[in-house]
Amino acid sequence: MGVAHLTHIPTSAKNDDFQLISEFAQPDAKKRLSLGQALAGAAAYNIYRSSLGQLILDPVKTIPASEMWLYENSQALASVKQGLRESAEGKTVYRGSFARHAKE
Repeated sequence: MGVAHLTHIPTSAKNDDFQLISEFAQPDAKKRLSLGQALAGAAAYNIYRSSLGQLILDPVKTIPASEMWLYENSQALASVKQGLRESAEGKTVYRGSFARHAKE
């Protein structure tokens, strides 16, 4: 198989490193294409179509409703991101064990 030569990469594309997965794939009577192993590893996709008819499948992940509040609260999300950044930089303070607070 060769390399795909897209004439226009949509801005939704994260990079332009595309590989040709299947040549001359034709949809069935219901306009479905079999994508097979091209979809390995993802469960859901956003689908983008350019004015040229090119399609991009962008893998997405869902956020549980019980966790969505964090993404809807910009101040809380910024605080979590700051904490993760500080932790990655080694800016932590040991506060002892919290085992006594755990419920069994």
